[in-house]
Amino acid sequence: MLDHHHACRAARCGLEAERAAAGEKIEAGEPVEALAEPVEQRLAHAVRRRAQSRLRRNRDAAAAVLAGDDSQPAFARIHRSMVAALSWAARLKAGLARTREVLNTPVPVLLARRRVDESLYEELEAALLQADCGVAATQAIVSSLRRKKLEDGEALRRALKDALAELLLPLERKLEITGARPFVIMLAGVNGSGKTTSIGKLAHWLQLQGRSVLLAAGDTFRAAAREQLVAWGERNGVPVIAQPSGDPGAVVFDALGAARARGAEVVIADTAGRLPTQLHLMEEIRKLKRVASKAQAGAPHEVLLVLDANTGQNALAQVKAFDDALGLTGLVVTKLDGTAKGGVVCAIARERPVPLLFVGVGEDIDDLRPFVARDFAEALVG
Repeated sequence: MLDHHHACRAARCGLEAERAAAGEKIEAGEPVEALAEPVEQRLAHAVRRRAQSRLRRNRDAAAAVLAGDDSQPAFARIHRSMVAALSWAARLKAGLARTREVLNTPVPVLLARRRVDESLYEELEAALLQADCGVAATQAIVSSLRRKKLEDGEALRRALKDALAELLLPLERKLEITGARPFVIMLAGVNGSGKTTSIGKLAHWLQLQGRSVLLAAGDTFRAAAREQLVAWGERNGVPVIAQPSGDPGAVVFDALGAARARGAEVVIADTAGRLPTQLHLMEEIRKLKRVASKAQAGAPHEVLLVLDANTGQNALAQVKAFDDALGLTGLVVTKLDGTAKGGVVCAIARERPVPLLFVGVGEDIDDLRPFVARDFAEALVG
């Protein structure tokens, strides 16, 4: 490479000597104007100016639209609660989309038929089973539809919604915070079902109801469980009672004492995930329940099982096992937006009707709401 540069320099010097000998005047070329800034920066400034001007135009247009809306008193009178209700109905329907797709795979074609026949009922039965509604619930639903002697697909759609709502209605119960203070809620479930996240969302929902909440980090086994609950506490602005390690019963005992001292109305206790087949861990959670009852008369007042809807029919087995061990008072079904097995709620309603207090259909803090049978049936069928 060095030899190449030397050769080029020698050739250039030789050319200049020849031109000087020939009498040609050698002048320096005009200097090149130096750029004030690199080309890349110039381009960036130009693009930024263009984007800013476009942003100003869009902002001015949006302001004009909003100014126009101010002249519409009907729009201004819409109550926030009505907007929130409509928003939740839309999120619930979107969350159950995958289950509805399974149900609707053959159903739109079937319901488009003018005549309801036996083959239609057989295909509907297959669709319900595919959505994990369970054999017993599916047979009950299809049998009730057959007895109605429906004539067309639209009538069948309406009857299917009514049959689902009737089946799910016994699961509908509101969480009532009454009597004891603090009111103690204990959450249980298998690993990865979403207990800690559900606690954070439930705390937020209770705050919207005007309740003061305190959290107890009773999961002393899973790595970062305590930190996760503390993060939820900071997000909601609620205190969290936790210990670096030790007995979960001691954590709950301390939490109840702290709640009484601070005047908190509700204590929500997290517990470590466990499988129903792990007998020693099931005995431990029974012990935790006994500790709570000694620290507070009648506690825990609610024992909720958190279920991952993705587990399908296995969720029914979990309900039976935890109910036998703890005496469940309610359920929380999470992750309905990520599964096509939302029909398992029908199986639970048919075979072990433990009240379903809350359903989760997303990751946002507002995506955990009380279960309403009619809304669920409407969102499921579409």
